[in-house]
Amino acid sequence: MKILTLLLILFSSLAAQTGEIFYKADSLYNNENFFDAVTEYKRLLFFDANEKYSYEANFKIGLSYKAGGYFDNAIEFLAKALKNAKTEEKRYPAFVEIIRCNILRKTTDNALTLLKNAIENGEYLSRKNEIYYWMGWAEMFADRWNEASAAFSRIEVEHPLKKFASQVHNKKYDVTFAKLISYILPGSGQFYSGEYLSGVMSLGWTVLWGYVTVDAFASERVFDGFMVGNLLWFRFYRGNYENAEKFALEKNNKIYIDALLYLQNNFEGIKP
Repeated sequence: MKILTLLLILFSSLAAQTGEIFYKADSLYNNENFFDAVTEYKRLLFFDANEKYSYEANFKIGLSYKAGGYFDNAIEFLAKALKNAKTEEKRYPAFVEIIRCNILRKTTDNALTLLKNAIENGEYLSRKNEIYYWMGWAEMFADRWNEASAAFSRIEVEHPLKKFASQVHNKKYDVTFAKLISYILPGSGQFYSGEYLSGVMSLGWTVLWGYVTVDAFASERVFDGFMVGNLLWFRFYRGNYENAEKFALEKNNKIYIDALLYLQNNFEGIKP
C-alpha cells in the first residue's frame, strides 16, 4: 500500500513537472526564443513517461528548427510528431511541414514523392487542393515551371500561381535550341539569348579563321590548313556553341532566382 501511495505521489509530481515544462517551453516558442524552446521541449520529452506531450513537443521542436533554418533536424522531429499523431487533424500539419522543409532545402523530389503517395493512398482527401498547391511549390523550387503550372491548374484553371508559373516558363530560354542553332550558324545562339556582342564576335572569328583554313588548303598549304583549322577555327567554333549554352543557362538561372525573389517579397499567400 505504501509503495502504491509513493508511486501515485511520484506520478503526480511528474505530471505537475511536465505540465510546468510544457508551459515554459510554449512560452519560449511563442516569444520566438526557438533555441531555448527546443531545449525545454526536449527536457519535456525526457520526463514525459506517459508520452502525453509526444506529438506537441516533437512538432514544436520541428517548427523551431525550421525557423532557424535547420531543415534536416526539423524533418527528423516532424516525422516523430507525424508518427505520434492520433488524428488526421494532427497528422496533416506535421505532414505539410515536412513537405515545406523539403521544399526549402530543395529536396523537392522527396516532397513530390510524399505528396503523390498521399494522393495515391487516398490520404487527406478533403485537402487534395492543398496537396496540389504544395506540388506546385515543389515544382517551382525545382525550376520546373511548366509542371508547376499544371499542378496549380488542378486547383483552379485561373489560379494566380498557375499564371505566374506559365509566365516564367515562357521567359526561359531553350538551352538545347541555343546550342543547336549555334552548330548551324555560329553566333546565333548568343543572339537568341540576347548576347549580341558575343554573337557578332563568335560569327566574325569563326568566319575569319574558316576562310583562312579553306584558303590554306586551296593553296595546297596543307600543314597550315590543319594548324589553323585545329588551333583557331575549331577553337572558336567550339567556343561559340559552348558560350551559347552557357549564356542560356545563366539567363535561365537569373529568371529562376528573380521569380523566387518575387514570390518571397510579393506573394501574399501561404509560402513554404
